[in-house]
Amino acid sequence: MGSLLLRDMRMVLDDGSLYVGDLLCRDGLIAAVDRTVNAPADRVIDGGGRVLLPGVIDPQVHFREPGKEYKEDLQTGSWACARGGVTSFLEMPNTSPPTTTVERLEDKLARAASKCVVNYGFFVGATADNIEQLQQAAGLSCGVKIFMGASTGDLLVDDPVALERIFKEVPRLIAVHAEDEARIRERTRLFAGRSDPHVHSQLRDNECARLATAQALELSRRYRRRLHILHLSAAEELELLRADKPAWVTAEVIPQHLFLSTAAYDTIGMRAKQNPPLRSEADREAMWAGLRSGLIDFVATDHAPHLLSEKDRDYAEAPAGMPGVETSLPLMLTALARGEVNFEQIVRWMSRGAAKAYGIPNKGSLRPGFDADLVLVDLERYEPVRAERMASKCGWSPFEGWSLTGWPVLTVVGGRVAFEAGEVQTDTRGNALNFRPLEF
Repeated sequence: MGSLLLRDMRMVLDDGSLYVGDLLCRDGLIAAVDRTVNAPADRVIDGGGRVLLPGVIDPQVHFREPGKEYKEDLQTGSWACARGGVTSFLEMPNTSPPTTTVERLEDKLARAASKCVVNYGFFVGATADNIEQLQQAAGLSCGVKIFMGASTGDLLVDDPVALERIFKEVPRLIAVHAEDEARIRERTRLFAGRSDPHVHSQLRDNECARLATAQALELSRRYRRRLHILHLSAAEELELLRADKPAWVTAEVIPQHLFLSTAAYDTIGMRAKQNPPLRSEADREAMWAGLRSGLIDFVATDHAPHLLSEKDRDYAEAPAGMPGVETSLPLMLTALARGEVNFEQIVRWMSRGAAKAYGIPNKGSLRPGFDADLVLVDLERYEPVRAERMASKCGWSPFEGWSLTGWPVLTVVGGRVAFEAGEVQTDTRGNALNFRPLEF
């Protein structure tokens, strides 16, 4: 793998303090961190006093391959990751066909090995009758994904008997999309005929989230099963965790629920449609409070790309989901620049928390011996979010026009440069640099 020396940076240590100095990467690992590293290297890069952080781990993305590559694939999704400082991702199973068998999981791993420029891992999707496949996939996947409420794709497990069997018999982390399907159907009938974007948050209301999260927590407690609650969005869900959050339960929040509210429907219309939906300003503030208090463990993006030609349709036809891997770190670092968060929180929420939750070794710290997954950011310069700069194939962002700081200028994965000077790096033949699956 060779060696890479990064000079003159402000490095974010585990406690959030800034250490000015150099960092040496050798054979994929951090070899030295010091005021001055005097060692030969295959390449030396001047950091120019910018800030170096551990690479971001995004534990919830949807890259649409196989089946819907016209709006994203593993290559373009991983390019978008590299541009956003995301050095590792965990991808969801609602592709076409869905990743519900060992064979399909192995197919995704083979695809990723040939085209990804960052590290990768994959969920296996639960159905009402694939228990044996879930069990056999335990060593290959990062966890089991359950859609308790219908969302993009064909995966849905809302039968109580099937849910209980999965929690009882599958010895793996279970991640839930917690929306109550019965209530969604009931409220779909109630709001029939409404076509304005705001109806989405009324149809899939806070109670939809509370009911499903309560059910998942009860099953997790009953079987002491490792549970992760995806994209927490409602204040009522936080109250459940505040009352009793077992040590084996974790939760995440996505930038949309931290930075947007239902007011976004008035400005970006159906582009703001996602599941779970945007919530009230009070819920948005509650998500920040839950993150700061530790009830919410880390940040993911739920990167869910769709083309604008799909999003800009009537309510019933517009798919749910927004892209996010390229803007999550700048959004959080802009909050840091405003004094709303600190460096220790950024590293915990964007890197170390997900590594701990999913048992990913050797990531989330700028210490010798850790994987050399790094992102160098510029906190002195603000730039607007622009669609034409997006690497994601979908080519848009819900944060279009927002002025953000902390844009990555260099992303290093396994000691190799994956993104530099605005470009994803390739080898001399023009092929994407390939990386390896994560260990769990």
